[in-house]
Amino acid sequence: MDALFGTPYVIELLTPKQSDEDFEARLEVFAERYQRILDEGAVVSIPDNPMGNVHFTALEVVEFLDLPLHSERTLLHLNSFHLKNDLEAFLKGAADRKVKHLLVVSGDGGPKLPRLEPADVGIDAKTVTSTVLLQYIEREYPGVFTCGVAFNQYEPAEHELGRLERKLEAGARFIITQPVMGADAVVASLQRFGVPVFIGAWMSKRVDLLLECVGLEPRQDEQYDPAANLGQLNRLYPDFGLYLALLSFKRDWSDLLTRRLPHAAGWPPAATL
Repeated sequence: MDALFGTPYVIELLTPKQSDEDFEARLEVFAERYQRILDEGAVVSIPDNPMGNVHFTALEVVEFLDLPLHSERTLLHLNSFHLKNDLEAFLKGAADRKVKHLLVVSGDGGPKLPRLEPADVGIDAKTVTSTVLLQYIEREYPGVFTCGVAFNQYEPAEHELGRLERKLEAGARFIITQPVMGADAVVASLQRFGVPVFIGAWMSKRVDLLLECVGLEPRQDEQYDPAANLGQLNRLYPDFGLYLALLSFKRDWSDLLTRRLPHAAGWPPAATL
C-alpha cells in the first residue's frame, strides 16, 4: 500500500456542512486539521456528502482556504448523487489540479441530493452504481485517476465479494473496507485480489454510530477501545494500510501512527491550485 500513496495511513476529514451556521469557524478548523494530516505524513481523505448530508466540496474548500493540494496524498470521494454538470465539474477540477486518487462509491443519497441518471453516463440501466461510475471515469478520463472502491464486510460475504470482483473488472485499483473490529477472515481474504487494501479503523468509542453506518442495529459498547483496536489491526494486518475514521484531533498521534511515515511537510510536491 505504500506504493500507492507513499504512506500506510489514510485519515478521514469532513468539509463543513452547507447548513452549518458557524461555517467560517468550521472552515478554520478544517484548515488546521487538513494541514496536520499532511504534516504527519498521512493521506487526507475527504468524503462526498456522507450520510446524505450536503457538505461543501473538497475542491472548493481547499481552493477557498488556499491550502496546498498534494496530488499523491489527497483522496477525494465521489458518489452517484450528483447532477451531470456537477459530476463533470468535479472530475475536470480534480484532473486540472492533478489529483490522482478517487474513492468511487454509490453514496448514501438523501432528499436534497439528485442522483445521476443512466443516460448521463451513457448506459441503459436502472441506476448508476459505483461500478457504472467507475466505468464512466475510466472511459472519459483514461489514465488520469487511480480509482478505489469500498468493501462492506458486514454484508453477506459471497454477495459482497462478487460486487468487488465486478468493481475490479471495471477498473478499481485499491480497496478500502468498512471499519474492522479485530480479526476478520473475509477482510484477510482480500489480499488474494492483488491490489492495495486499506482496512477501516473506527477511532471513536461511539460504536453505535459505526453500526448505524453499516446498516446494523445500533448498540453501545463501553468496552471498545479505539487505540487498542488500532494496535491489534496493526499486528493482524501488517500488509494492509489503515483508514482512520473519526480520529480525535485533540490528542497526540505518536502512539497511534506507529508505522513508517514520510515526515516532511512538502512531501510529495504539492500541485498548485
